This record gives sequence, structure tokens and C-alpha cells, in this order.
Amino acid sequence: MERHGEHKADVTVDLSGVVCPGPLPAAKRIAEELEPGQVMLLVSDCPGVEDDLRAWARHTGNRLLHVEGLAEGRRGYYVQKARRWPVAVRLDMRGARCPGPVVEARRVLEGMGEGEIMELVSTCPGTPEDVRAWTANTGHELLEAVRDAEGAHHFFIRK
Repeated sequence: MERHGEHKADVTVDLSGVVCPGPLPAAKRIAEELEPGQVMLLVSDCPGVEDDLRAWARHTGNRLLHVEGLAEGRRGYYVQKARRWPVAVRLDMRGARCPGPVVEARRVLEGMGEGEIMELVSTCPGTPEDVRAWTANTGHELLEAVRDAEGAHHFFIRK
């Protein structure tokens, strides 16, 4: 496992010198081999790969966790393979201030069935602490909490 800064990668793929759109199909092939939750560090010097990876991540549910500058004009892209939680409701609260995301999540969960999973997405910096305290006090299960490269927090909560 390779570690750079606060992120660690289960596999590193150096695609320096591969011109766009080449890095994206290679990343897709490698991601197929990863287990859910594992992280791939893709190294590339292609200027278009970041936009390609962001679009692909949005489409597939994978997450671009972090982008960092490396030597010689290369960049490192940390991509986490999506866990395939069977999400019943996706609540996107980007832009809402705390305690709004948790208040709305509580309201939505009330209407959900036992065992169903909600994905809560929030950009409020206080939401991680609020969600952890709320789930601990209510008995809801926080399955996963991830922050993506765009600064959004994704919480997977089982009722």
C-alpha cells in the first residue's frame, strides 16, 4: 500500500506519457479489479484526465477523493471504488448549512423502512460531527463516511 500525505492507495498506476483519453480506459480496467472501498492512485501528466475522472466518477459512483501535484508536471488522482450500498434515498444537501442536513436526513429517514439505506451528501464542514453524534444517539448505522475531491461529504446511513 502506497501512502502520499493523508491518503493511501491499494494500487498505484503510473500512466505518465499516455495521452488523453488513454488514461481513462486504463483506469476503468484497473478499477474493475479492485474490491469496493479500495483506492487506486492514478499518476498522469495528461491535462484532461481530471475532467475525465470527475465525469466517470459521477457516472459510476466511484469517488475521486483527492488530487495532488507531483514532480515533473504530473498529478496524482486518488480514486476509490464505490461500495455498492443499496441506496433507497439519496439526499443531496450541498450548500445547506448545519444543522440543516441532519434535520432533513432525520425527516427523510422517518419515512423509510427498517434496514433501508440513505446517502446523505453535504458540504457543510460541521456535518461529519453532527452525523456521527446523531447516528450514535438514534441507533441508525453509519455504514460509511467519505469526503470527495470536491469537498462534499457522503454518508451512508442504515435505518
